[in-house]
Amino acid sequence: MDWNYQQPVKIIFGNGKLSALKEVIAELGETDGILICSRSFRKSGLADKVMAEADGLLTAVYSDVSPNPEVSEVDACAELMREQGSKFVVALGGGSVMDLAKAAATIATVDDSIRLYHGTGKALPETFLPLIAVPTTSGTGSEVTSVSVLSDYETGKKAPILSPNFFPAYAVVDPELTYTCPPTVTACSGIDVLCQAIEGYWSVNHQPICDALAIHAAKLVFEHLPVAYANPTDATAREKMAEASVIAGLAFALPKTTSSHAMSYPLTNLYGIPHGEACGLTIDYFAKVNALLETDGRVTAFAKAIGFTDADEMANAITALKKQIGLRTDLTDLDLSDAQIDELVQLSHHPNLENNPVKITDDILYDLFGTLTKKDIYVEQP
Repeated sequence: MDWNYQQPVKIIFGNGKLSALKEVIAELGETDGILICSRSFRKSGLADKVMAEADGLLTAVYSDVSPNPEVSEVDACAELMREQGSKFVVALGGGSVMDLAKAAATIATVDDSIRLYHGTGKALPETFLPLIAVPTTSGTGSEVTSVSVLSDYETGKKAPILSPNFFPAYAVVDPELTYTCPPTVTACSGIDVLCQAIEGYWSVNHQPICDALAIHAAKLVFEHLPVAYANPTDATAREKMAEASVIAGLAFALPKTTSSHAMSYPLTNLYGIPHGEACGLTIDYFAKVNALLETDGRVTAFAKAIGFTDADEMANAITALKKQIGLRTDLTDLDLSDAQIDELVQLSHHPNLENNPVKITDDILYDLFGTLTKKDIYVEQP
């Protein structure tokens, strides 16, 4: 097989590494940076701590970031960057903050709206501000990827934008920053890590370096996520989940995600299910379907590589893990109508679905939603 591997992000990992931020900025060689973070970090004082660590090299803050970052927020942040003359960006937070920061760091260099590039296929400008990513959750892997997922409330669209611009220059990964994550965030982000690893492995774009990373990350999640959820200050569990997040990010950055991520977007857009939980909702189902229909045995091989006898045993372990960490395993509480299920099936035909190792038909999707809603759903055959 032919394959390529690229990872331009310099990763600085370890407890207390936030204190190295000034050194990282000095290595970047820029001044007058902007900090992008959530409103909660401005209230908690973490933003002030980061500003202090930067020792005057950060001169502006943007914190109007939604859980599903919106195109208007990107444009507003980019406008602030232009006004302040920002030369680099520090993104402090989870995937939402990093998604916004990546897009704004490019749009700030031109007089455009991100709407011109969101789901349109139009190539982004080649200019961008360098980005230092400082994750505060163990979940998205966004600190090492070249994708930004944005929403447009006017059109109801949620879609990723891919660009080499979006690779951060540095990722400063300090597991201690995840200690204050609420259990629900730990659970949602942690199951997202597992989905990224599994989907990166079975993606049609798989390659051997990412395969090895996916196996490593998945093993860590099964072992350490339950502990991090139950005991948020367990240093080993937090460190290993931070490691899993980075490694899973590397594992899917090139192969890209597949079926579970494709289905997560309408579940989040229409029903507000958090991204990680929405991905995890279907990953056990697709493990069984992909293993049943595949011709090369890769799904089964992955299950065995992480310690299971077959894909069914792995899928059942995923279901048990979701229950253990308080994540939903069905959609019965939404009481979805047939029309709503039809809509979800159609919207699940996201481009990521094409990365799945087997073709996902409408019949498969209706079967899945029948399982999730505990309904008998009959599909009229042509």
